[in-house]
Amino acid sequence: MLFGIRTMDELEVRGATVLLRADVNQPVDRKTGRLKDTTRIRASIPTLAELSKKGAKTVLLAHQGSDIEYKNFYTLRPHSEVIASLLDAKVKFVEDVCGPAALEAVKNLRDGEVLILENVRFLAEEQTLFELNLKLDHERQAETLLVRKLAPLADFYIGDAFAAAHRDQPSLCGFQQVLPSAMGRLFEREYAVVSQLTESPERPCVFVLGGSKIGDAFLMMETVLAAKTADLVLAGGLVGEILSWARGVDLGRTTREFIIKEGHDRLLDKAKKLLADHPGSFLVPEDYAFASDGKRAEADVGQLPDDHLLADIGSKTAGKFRQAIEGAKTVFVNGPVGIFEEAPSELGTKAVWEALAETGAHTVIGGGDSIAAAEKFRVTEKIGYVCTGGGALIRFLSGEVLPVVRALRHGSLIDEKRI
Repeated sequence: MLFGIRTMDELEVRGATVLLRADVNQPVDRKTGRLKDTTRIRASIPTLAELSKKGAKTVLLAHQGSDIEYKNFYTLRPHSEVIASLLDAKVKFVEDVCGPAALEAVKNLRDGEVLILENVRFLAEEQTLFELNLKLDHERQAETLLVRKLAPLADFYIGDAFAAAHRDQPSLCGFQQVLPSAMGRLFEREYAVVSQLTESPERPCVFVLGGSKIGDAFLMMETVLAAKTADLVLAGGLVGEILSWARGVDLGRTTREFIIKEGHDRLLDKAKKLLADHPGSFLVPEDYAFASDGKRAEADVGQLPDDHLLADIGSKTAGKFRQAIEGAKTVFVNGPVGIFEEAPSELGTKAVWEALAETGAHTVIGGGDSIAAAEKFRVTEKIGYVCTGGGALIRFLSGEVLPVVRALRHGSLIDEKRI
């Protein structure tokens, strides 16, 4: 075992039916029905390929789309086509999750074949409202429809969805209550990478934090600074703006109103405390950029405009960020430092990502937007490790024991299925 979890090396899968929970959630072009990116799918292929070559009957469970809005859900058919093109094995797809068609397809699998079931979030019990309102413990999750229908047909469960390890849903945590379980190769590798990042990073260790999910970022900063995991935090995006505001910088009326509208001003007190408790641990923007008549414009703090939304760090700040990265031994990045999708506000993120590609430090990036930026600026192959996790990664670095980790540890102690 590693980290208290059984590995695939400890399972005899030849001829066995294996339920594999992966995270292949990718942006979809709904006009063409094609995937815009395949990073997570490619990361899942080694586990699928190994199971197939060892003669397992593999049943892939996965989701597509955020369940904040139901319209975000989408079929896994295009994912199955990409997997089939990447995997040297027979791949089947069925438009069913745990109904008669799915059960029949599972029963008919042959050794080495892969079956992909439909998007699990088409089931109500796999949605956030179900998770948050019912708050079923893991033992009760074994009573859900999904687990009751599929578990009797399976011999093992393998969790390979590190990117979704912070979610507490039946496909992620329920099967481990009744089936001998293990982690997949991707989960194993990502757990090892982030563990090393928290326990023994080479110094100096620099964290670059940006993006729009700043509540998680502030939670993580509290932990990594208190534990002295991070020596320096480069704050961009909304993280940098909140810290700037906490230091007394006038961000301008438009930006202040946006922050208040989004409810991020609630983090101001926390930002002030972080700055007071960890002096010298932050590099906060000294200039910002914004779009004016469709073109990039910049201003130093203290001279920021009232009528423009701040959209990027300024050139001087980008230069200081680059210098800090060049002097680091370990660099962790979560979230772009500006709205990199738009030309007037891409400079900061581009500069940081190019610095990541050029530095001799060990570099780790995580989160969907971070990966998308690496793809846009064509530096993915030069990053030390690209972690598929976003929310899971942040919560791990915040010191939380993730629900899927707890469930896999429980399932790793089961030797025969309990059905």
